[in-house]
Amino acid sequence: MGSLFRSETMCLAQLFLQSGTAYECLSALGEKGLVQFRDLNQNVSSFQRKFVGEVKRCEELERILAYLVQEINRAHIPLPEGETSPPAPPLKQVLEMQEQLQKLEVELREVTKNKEKLRKNLLELIEYTHMLRVTKTFVRRTVEFEPTYEEFPPLENDSLLDYSCMQRLGAKLGFVSGLINQGKVEAFEKMLWRVCKGYTIVTYAELEEPLEDPETGEVIKWYVFLISFWGEQIGHKVKKICDCYHCHVYPYPNTAEERREIQEGLSTRIQDLYTVLHKTEDYLRQVLCKAAESVYSRVIQVKKMKAIYHMLNMCSFDVTNRCLIAEVWCPEAELHELRRALEEGSRESGAALPSFMNTIPTKETPPTLIRTNRFTEGFQNIVDAYGVGSYREVNPALFTIITFPFLFAVMFGDLGHGFVMFLFALLLVLNENHPRLNQSQEIMRMFFNGRYILLLMGLFSVYTGLIYNDCFSKSVNLFGSRWNVSAMYSSSHSPEERRKMVLWNDSVVRHNRVLQLDPSIPGVFQGPYPLGIDPVWNLATNRLTFLNSFKMKMSVILGIIHMTFGVILGIFNHLHFRKKFNIYLVSIPELLFMLCIFGYLIFMIVYKWLVFSAETSRVAPSILIEFINMFLFPASETNGLYPGQEHVQRLLLVVTALSVPVLFLGKPLFLLWLHNGRSCFGVSRSGYTLVRKDSEEEVSLLGSQDIEGGSNQMEDGCREVTCEEFNFGEILMTQVIHSIEYCLGCISNTASYLRLWALSLAHARRTIQNCQEEAPSLASRADSLNVGGSDLCRVIPCRAI
Repeated sequence: MGSLFRSETMCLAQLFLQSGTAYECLSALGEKGLVQFRDLNQNVSSFQRKFVGEVKRCEELERILAYLVQEINRAHIPLPEGETSPPAPPLKQVLEMQEQLQKLEVELREVTKNKEKLRKNLLELIEYTHMLRVTKTFVRRTVEFEPTYEEFPPLENDSLLDYSCMQRLGAKLGFVSGLINQGKVEAFEKMLWRVCKGYTIVTYAELEEPLEDPETGEVIKWYVFLISFWGEQIGHKVKKICDCYHCHVYPYPNTAEERREIQEGLSTRIQDLYTVLHKTEDYLRQVLCKAAESVYSRVIQVKKMKAIYHMLNMCSFDVTNRCLIAEVWCPEAELHELRRALEEGSRESGAALPSFMNTIPTKETPPTLIRTNRFTEGFQNIVDAYGVGSYREVNPALFTIITFPFLFAVMFGDLGHGFVMFLFALLLVLNENHPRLNQSQEIMRMFFNGRYILLLMGLFSVYTGLIYNDCFSKSVNLFGSRWNVSAMYSSSHSPEERRKMVLWNDSVVRHNRVLQLDPSIPGVFQGPYPLGIDPVWNLATNRLTFLNSFKMKMSVILGIIHMTFGVILGIFNHLHFRKKFNIYLVSIPELLFMLCIFGYLIFMIVYKWLVFSAETSRVAPSILIEFINMFLFPASETNGLYPGQEHVQRLLLVVTALSVPVLFLGKPLFLLWLHNGRSCFGVSRSGYTLVRKDSEEEVSLLGSQDIEGGSNQMEDGCREVTCEEFNFGEILMTQVIHSIEYCLGCISNTASYLRLWALSLAHARRTIQNCQEEAPSLASRADSLNVGGSDLCRVIPCRAI
């Protein structure tokens, strides 16, 4: 099974990179994705490392490219992807690319700034035009409301635009006009009244169409206002209030002739601005289209270049500062690819001295590497979400490929729904190379990333739907029901059988609401249904009782098998790491605790299914009562499932009770005994000394590997390992916590697997409703029952076993 069953074997390699070829070598390594770098400058801050200037340059290029992408998206220009993963740019092209991007950024910012300024001027002129058009109606005066003065000639023919009439009255009249947001009108008017004490006249009119705000760009409703006031002091107050409420104030013409001249000038300037703005937008779009052709590849190149410099900052220099030294974790099977990548990097840079590498022994635990493909990636992500396994441990993702979709299918057992899910996932799989699926929204992208999981979930749901005989909440009669109704009639039996058995006649059928099929009567039950559940159960009133019993027991069986399989996988880990004592002191007690209690529960379920038939089902004992009596030791004897049941159950309880102290104390006591006989731990294997850092008992474990392997010689690496203090209390506490968690988890996890039963019944709830809705209509046809046919209603098969 390779790396899918267990993580790959890793080794620590040391790279010697020439200063002139380091960039090209790391670029070649990055394209192959072979290694994981170790940071050799952990005590040096990020701002004091060698290549911090190059990293800042990459960040500056990322900022420029982000600005370009933002402007391209704002202009609704599609971004062509081009090459999916271009390599990092050569060093000789980096400065040229930086100059091009900086020049392009300056040009775009200037053009965008000019465009925004032109657009703002255009919106202001449009607002000014609307303001002049609306305020023209404010100055029309009605003769019948015009006051007259005895000491002056009548003023009916004078316009408010002419100051001569007001000058004759000895007052200085001023105007402030502009636009204000619709939501600020009421507050604006109250403020004017309170501050100016009524010495102003405010006139409003709402614009018919909303206009775009030159400052924010929002399209909102505006009010045009005209404020008339007397005196300079009041005029200053009015202008300050307009500034506070962010009013767009425009100069008001004094005469009608000036108004006409302003309107003509505005129309001419607006046309000119439209022309200039269109040309500016066309030029800006041309520049953005040209930039969009290469921006995608440049974004990837800059990211790769930044990653290279980050890795170079993890390297250390030799004494001469001409060679970089790096330490990397690499799979042992890929060492030849690592050497080839170094040769390619040296050849591309044209260096006289090639870079080289060698493997070195180490005492550290290597990282976990599990290779995935399109199919296994989704399942591996599910396992990694709970935690990445330790180095060389068994990878449970391999088994999750089957268990995860199947457990889902147990809850989602519907032939029709599962087939729809399967078709949806199959469509995603067949079109997995479509670019739109990778760039879709978050929810759709989540479905796309789990397309193979959905495919298996749908396929397994089709299988469990056949077992449940459920298709879109309807049963499918593929092979014909194995329950025969005609055998229940008295006319089909001899007189002796009529006296012994409770049979039907026409009177019984007509006057009973519920009829029960008796499988003990010959000919009623003709054997099990070939595949899944008999469709006659879909019409039975005790259907829910039967499915409750079936699915609840099935969930318990699947859950206990699943948990037991997890403990068995741990045995493979103990064998691989040569920790055989863990098998005897941990795994076997865990299996005994699990199987003696819950394994025995499975035995009782299967035993009852096999031993008790339809004739003896009424006297069959309850599994729940028998399982409870196993722990309570009742005084009165029960019938039991089989002879000698009480002695077997007591033996199982004794084994369970003995496994608990072994599970709690066995491993700590063994490690204590092992520690008292050794003073230094460590063993060399596969080119490195493995020191697992999980706990102190793992250190003691390494000392026992020689005993278990049959070797009494300590390797040279033992001399380099520092003897750590053995803390028996910490090891004991860790094992006690683990044991308590396991014992309680066996009970709680078994109960948690009942969710399979609960969610399965919740999914099939519609089936029960359909059955209840059809029952009255079928009951009305009880007089014309087709004996032995499929039209029977309200018939109860035997009670669930």
